[in-house]
Amino acid sequence: MKFIHLSDLHLGKRVNEFSMLEDQRYIVKEILTIISSERPDGVLVAGDVYDRSVPSEEAMQLWDEFLISLAEKKIPLYAISGNHDSAVRFSDHSHLVETAGIHLSPVYSGNTCKYTLEGSDEYGRLNIFLLPFIKPSTVRALFPDDEIETYTDACRVAVEHMDVNEEERNILVAHQFVTGALRCDSEEIVVGGLDNVDASVFDVFDYVALGHIHGKQSIGRETVRYCGTPLKYSFSEKDHKKSVTVIEIANKNEVKISEIPLVPKHDLRQIKGKYDELMLKKNYEGTATDDYIHAVLTDEEDVIDAAARLRVIYPNLMKLSYDNARTRNRQEIDGADDTDTKSPVELFSEFYEKQNNQEMSAEQTAFVEDQIQRIWG
Repeated sequence: MKFIHLSDLHLGKRVNEFSMLEDQRYIVKEILTIISSERPDGVLVAGDVYDRSVPSEEAMQLWDEFLISLAEKKIPLYAISGNHDSAVRFSDHSHLVETAGIHLSPVYSGNTCKYTLEGSDEYGRLNIFLLPFIKPSTVRALFPDDEIETYTDACRVAVEHMDVNEEERNILVAHQFVTGALRCDSEEIVVGGLDNVDASVFDVFDYVALGHIHGKQSIGRETVRYCGTPLKYSFSEKDHKKSVTVIEIANKNEVKISEIPLVPKHDLRQIKGKYDELMLKKNYEGTATDDYIHAVLTDEEDVIDAAARLRVIYPNLMKLSYDNARTRNRQEIDGADDTDTKSPVELFSEFYEKQNNQEMSAEQTAFVEDQIQRIWG
């Protein structure tokens, strides 16, 4: 059996105040094209469909269009809510759309949704379990007799109450942070790693389709896998190669994993150099100047109106920063010593050097002396 594994669409997300909705609409069409070509037995969506618990109308419409397209293609979907979704809103009308092959996990009640597929291949039954994002407090309230202190405890108890038949093929769709996963800046971080889940609690499953982490990776074993986001949502992801994960399960414990690259409408990338270099036609000609850009200027002096001037060439400039002597070696600025014996120019010069990690030039010193003379006469 073949499945497409997706997660963390974050529909409606804004990155550096830029709406990603049109980019998301574009990549959803790319995903649907891949699904039409692959003709999987199902699509697994491991949470964070939306970027916030109360999504915009546009985000909800895009998700509806995706579901309608799958229903028209008669390709079943198995989806759970993530920590960014409202579990109640996410599963709204779930019973109604079940008849169209759209299976949306309800709010976790202690009974995990289970779907059994049989007859599609010669290897017997295959079970898909849908476990939405859970917290220890939620599971503790449902199973007060179990010892539940950590996220690992919560997931362990949830799995124990699934009554998994280990003789059959089993897939789990979940949205948790599995210990050891590499994070990105665009993810929601829990202080101290309190949300860690040990991968061993998922040992009874042949494949674990995970969501929550934005970079594709496997944890512990190849078949405990994050597929990653379909788009880059922070500049910490600039080197990521986004893709759709395809899994094929033959006999039990025989899982083949492959990836199909996703090409975005606009890439999210970094350019670096002096301001004049980045504005030089020969350096940007032939490049996708409408990509989402983080420009890192190496000029030692700040460039006046740099962002506005760069946007003439790079209209989707998202972020501007400097990499120079001042930014590489920031010093803590304490109170000055011997203030009674130092002139205003000397005090300002000390402040400038601590702030910028370099001395003032002769021109700058002359300017400061002139201003001080004007102020104090």
